[in-house]
Amino acid sequence: MFLSLKLIVREGAIPCTILPSSSVSQVMKYVLLMLLLAAVALAQGQSDEHKHGPGPGKEIGSGAANIGTGAAKGAGDVAKGAGKGAVDLVTLHPINAATSVGKGAAVGGKDATVGAAKGTGKIGKGIGKAFKKLF
Repeated sequence: MFLSLKLIVREGAIPCTILPSSSVSQVMKYVLLMLLLAAVALAQGQSDEHKHGPGPGKEIGSGAANIGTGAAKGAGDVAKGAGKGAVDLVTLHPINAATSVGKGAAVGGKDATVGAAKGTGKIGKGIGKAFKKLF
């Protein structure tokens, strides 16, 4: 049961044969099935990429912890330098005392700055993730 059509191309006729409707629907079903399977496989491959890394809440909490840790380390270094400077001053070593206090302040400032920078970066990243989830 074949249908016969003629296509008109530039003043001439080209005979054309069309498959029975049941054959066309079979081919159509296979093509649609293949497209559906390809779409499912593609979707499964993409979902794994979005599951990496901590969530926004954990990122913000980690940033706050980094800021606190940096401040604590900095305060400890300043106290250590001040204590060593006091001991040097009592033992009549004023140059060593000034060096110890200055070194403690410098290292303490560095630790506080590094902690604040890392923490602020993580908080900003967490806020960005939160906005990305919303929109």
